[in-house]
Amino acid sequence: MLARASVTRNASRIARNFATVVDAAGVKVAAVDNGEPTSAVTFLVKAGSRYESKPGVAQALKGFAFKSTGKRSTLGTIREAELYGGVLSSSLTREHLAVSAEFLRGDEPFFVDVLSSFITSARFTRHELDEYVAPVVAAESSSAFADPATRALELAHALAFRTGLGSSVFSSPSTHVSIDDVKAYASSVFGAGNIAVLGTGIDPATLQKLVEQSLGSLSAATAPESTPSAYFGGETRIEAHGAPETVFIGFGKTGVSAPELAVLAAYLDPQPSVKWSQGLSPISEGIPNGTSVQTVLLPYSDATLFGLLIQGATTEGVRAAGKAAVAAFKAAGGVKGDDLKKAVVKAKFAAASALDGRQGLISAIGANAFTGTSASLDSTLSSIEKVNSSAISKITSSLLKAKPTYVAIGDIKTLPHADELGL
Repeated sequence: MLARASVTRNASRIARNFATVVDAAGVKVAAVDNGEPTSAVTFLVKAGSRYESKPGVAQALKGFAFKSTGKRSTLGTIREAELYGGVLSSSLTREHLAVSAEFLRGDEPFFVDVLSSFITSARFTRHELDEYVAPVVAAESSSAFADPATRALELAHALAFRTGLGSSVFSSPSTHVSIDDVKAYASSVFGAGNIAVLGTGIDPATLQKLVEQSLGSLSAATAPESTPSAYFGGETRIEAHGAPETVFIGFGKTGVSAPELAVLAAYLDPQPSVKWSQGLSPISEGIPNGTSVQTVLLPYSDATLFGLLIQGATTEGVRAAGKAAVAAFKAAGGVKGDDLKKAVVKAKFAAASALDGRQGLISAIGANAFTGTSASLDSTLSSIEKVNSSAISKITSSLLKAKPTYVAIGDIKTLPHADELGL
C-alpha cells in the first residue's frame, strides 16, 4: 500500500511539471515522458486561419499533410505507417496547423521523418489538390456548416473579432484556392521560428536529437502576419430548418485568458456532477426539458471568446433557457461563499483532468512552446485558486460593458433577439 502511494505521488509530480521547452535547430521542442506504452509527436505550425493569405488556404494546406513529398509518395507514406502500426492525423485551428503521429515506442525515427518531410519537401502537386485535397476540404466544410453549433461558433468569431481570429477555419463553397496559393502560404509559414515539435511518451533528449537531424537545414522565416485581436461584437440571424434551434450568446476579451473566466464558466456550467441530476448551476432550474445550455470558453494567444450555447427542439424552450442564462450571467458578479468555492474547485478539476489525455497535454504544452516557457499544472491551479469574488465581479462587469456577440440559427421569425433576453 505504501509503495503504491509512493508511485502515485511520483506520477503526480511528473505530471505537474511535464514539459521544458528547448531550442533545436531554431525549432522549439518540448516533450514529456510519463512511461506511456505508446509515443506521439506533433509538429505544431503557426499556420492557422488567422494567418492565411487567402480564405481557405490554411485548410487546403492541412489537406496536403501526408501527401507526396521528396521522400515518399502518398501511397508509400500510408503503407509504411501501417507496417509500423502507427496512426497519422492532422488538424487546424485558428492559430495552428498540427500534424501528428502516434506509434509504438522505438519507432520515433521513422515517424519524425514522415512529419518533417511534409515541412521540408512537400511536392504540392496539382492533381493531388484536385483529386484528394479539394474534395475533402469541401466535405469537411459542408459537414461543419450543417452542424448548427459549429456554424454558430464560426459566425460568432467573425462578429467578435472580424479579421484575424474572425477568419473561419472552414472554406466557403465559393472559395477557390489554387496550387500556387498553397505553395506560397507554405513557404511563408514553414520555417524555423514558426514551428514547435511536441512529444508525449518520448524522451526529450531523443526527440531533440531527431528534430536537429530532420529540420537542421530548415531556413528561418518571419512570423506570419495577423491583425492584433480587437473585440467588436454584433448580432446575426440565419434561417435554417431540420436542426436544433440554436442561440449563442458571447462576450470577448483581448489579452491572455484570465483564470477568472475559467471559474466563471465553471460557475455557470449546468452540466451536473451526478448523472441524471439537475445540477446546481444558477441556470439549471430555468432550462426546459428538451433544451440544453453549454458554457463556451475559447482562449487564444491574444484574446478569449466566452459564452453560452443554447440549443433546443423549440424556440420557446430556447427563449426560456436564454433568459435564464442571461439573468444568471448578470448576477454572477455577486457570487461568493460556498458557490464560489465550488466554482473554483470545478475549474481546477477541469484544468487538471484535461491533462489526463494525450491531446490535453499537447494543448497545454503547445500554448507555451512558442513563448519558450515551460508548462506547469501547478501554476495553472494556483492562479485559479487565487480567484476571489472581487475578481469575478470585475470580469463580469467588464464583459457586460461591451457589445455582446449574438447568433441565432433556426426559425428566425420566432427565435429571440438579443434585447429580448435581457442583453
